[in-house]
Amino acid sequence: MTTPHILVVDDEPSLIDVLQPVLETAGYIITVAQDGRGAMSAIESVEFDLILLDLGLPDIDGKTLLQRIRLDHDVPIIVISARHQEAEKIAALDEGADDYVNKPFEIGELMARMRAAVRRHSLTKAEASTYCAGGLAIDFPTRRVTLWGEPVKLSPKEYDLLQTLARKAGQVVTHKRLLAAGWGAEATDTQYLRVYIGLLRQKIEQDPSDPCLLLTEPGVGYRLIAAS
Repeated sequence: MTTPHILVVDDEPSLIDVLQPVLETAGYIITVAQDGRGAMSAIESVEFDLILLDLGLPDIDGKTLLQRIRLDHDVPIIVISARHQEAEKIAALDEGADDYVNKPFEIGELMARMRAAVRRHSLTKAEASTYCAGGLAIDFPTRRVTLWGEPVKLSPKEYDLLQTLARKAGQVVTHKRLLAAGWGAEATDTQYLRVYIGLLRQKIEQDPSDPCLLLTEPGVGYRLIAAS
C-alpha cells in the first residue's frame, strides 16, 4: 500500500506547526498550501489521497475552492474550520465535502476521520457492491437487506434512504440530499425525513431510542456508521 499523500490547505501557522509533524509521524506525506491559489496549483500537479480544507482562506472562500476542486477531482475532502454555524457546515457538505471537523479539534478524532475517508474512497474506487457493519448487510444489486442474517423488509422509500446513507457510509448526508433521494430535488419538509428515519431505526437498530448504526448529526443530517 502506498503512503497516503495529504494536502493541508490552511493559513494558520500555529495549526500547521502542530499538525504537520503529527501527521508525518503517523506515516503521511504532507503538502501545505496557505491559500486557494497554492492549493489549486498543488492539486493540478499531484494526485492527493485526501485534502484537509480550511474555509477561511485569505484569497478565496473555502466553499468556492471546494466547488472548483469538485469540478475535476473526486479526492476526499475534510473541512476543518472555526466556522461553527450549522449553515456553513451544511453548505460545505452540500458542495461536496466528505466530512467536517470543527476547530479546535482533537488530533485523534481528526486522524480517525482521515483514515475513514481514505478507506471509503478506496472502497468506492473498487466499486463495492455491498455494505456490512454492526450486523447490518446490504446487497446493492439485489436490494437485499439483512440484520444478523435475517431479512429486513423495507418499503421502496425506506430502501432508497438507507441506500443513500450506505453509499456514503461514515459520512454525514445532509437533510437536503436525503430529501432529494426520497422525495425529489424540490422537497424541503424534513418532517417526512424524520418519520422515515424513525421507521428505519425501528427495523435496523437493537434499541431505536439509542441508535448505534444510524446516527443523527443535529441540524445537519444523518450518518450511517462506516462499513467494517
